[in-house]
Amino acid sequence: MMPAPSLCLLAAVLLLLSPAGAQETCSGAAPAPPRRGAWMSVASFGAIGDGRTLNTAAFARAVARIERRRGARGGTLLYVPPGVWLTGPFNLTSHMTLFLARGAVIRATQDTSSWPLVDPLPSYGRGRELPGGRYTSLIHGNGLQDVFITGENGTIDGQGSVWWDMWKKRTLPFTRPHLLELMYSTDVIVSNVVFQDSPFWNIHPVYCSNVVIANVTVLAPHDSPNTDGIDLDSSNNVCIEDSYISAGDDLISIKSGWDEYGIAFARPSSDITIRRITGSGPFAGFAVGSETSGGVENVFVEHLNFFSMGVGIHIKTNSGRGGFIRNITVSEVTLNGARYGLRIAGDVGGHPDTSYNPNVLPVVDSVTIKNVWGQNIRQAGLIRGIRSSVFSRICLSNVKLYGSASIGPWKCRDVSGGALDVQPSPCTELASTSETGFCTT
Repeated sequence: MMPAPSLCLLAAVLLLLSPAGAQETCSGAAPAPPRRGAWMSVASFGAIGDGRTLNTAAFARAVARIERRRGARGGTLLYVPPGVWLTGPFNLTSHMTLFLARGAVIRATQDTSSWPLVDPLPSYGRGRELPGGRYTSLIHGNGLQDVFITGENGTIDGQGSVWWDMWKKRTLPFTRPHLLELMYSTDVIVSNVVFQDSPFWNIHPVYCSNVVIANVTVLAPHDSPNTDGIDLDSSNNVCIEDSYISAGDDLISIKSGWDEYGIAFARPSSDITIRRITGSGPFAGFAVGSETSGGVENVFVEHLNFFSMGVGIHIKTNSGRGGFIRNITVSEVTLNGARYGLRIAGDVGGHPDTSYNPNVLPVVDSVTIKNVWGQNIRQAGLIRGIRSSVFSRICLSNVKLYGSASIGPWKCRDVSGGALDVQPSPCTELASTSETGFCTT
């Protein structure tokens, strides 16, 4: 068997070299489990899987042991046996596999006072919800290499209801924690795990490269606030595939920083492949934004199957964001029930503070949406650019959207591009333009 870093790098190469539309898969890079040089159980460090005993210190001891032997050949697998393992936040280290057995549940404590604070992300300048710091994620890693989070469909349970209630009552002192956040890390695979009831976003790779997320399930009630499924943030060379997501916000979103902080940090999200995703939620199935100040480019998305959605596909930015959204292709999409089939909008999302420059405008160029079929759609779509930064080369091709009765028409402004074989009839800004050549290639 190839060593784990080589597997990740192979996946990265496939992503970079595969032509658009090719049916290569990145899941071959995520065998279960990889062969590590050593194996240890969290139970050997005093953890008790009875759902009542707090095991934060046991997880910390286990990871510290792995870190002390990180130079050992092949790294170490940390085994989480069947049982309910209550814990506070803990960190991962390089060259390790966190393996959840079938029937294993890593369950977050609901004692919010025991969650440490960490600094804001530099590309955001503050917590995403509130000024100041933010609560660390349940499972966290910073500056890591060769990390696997996998298993036999064990569960990582955030017990998020206590955090959702604080949000609804406006009693949050700081921004809520994610279930999993990896920062500045490379050669990462997340596979065959269930993420459940996150306090905030579920899976958040930020400033990462060479990331594979495959065969995961993400679950949260549709009324749970901001429980995005997977948020890629200022990361490159990423593949997400073969996953099911039902959550309270966007199922998958690509981001890259917030206004002046994201512009200054200047790390785009790029070279991303997403395929074979099924799911449901009150907001977007696939989204870009709205925090895109570092730029988003070279994204290929295919074979999406969404039902009972707010919006099927949502590309969103705002004045003051700056950055760019370009070379985005979304194809082979099935929608069953949505308020909007498609939204591409330049007036979405708030700002971190009053220091942003509203005259710094985003560039949206070369976005192709093709081979989309939808039923029970209320409004076909809205494409609304910015007057001083017209969205250009927007292509709709073979997009067929139908309502249970009549369907609301397309609404467009400050946009140019082309539309071919679109139902209902496309807006005149696309249908009457001469820029259709790019839409046929």
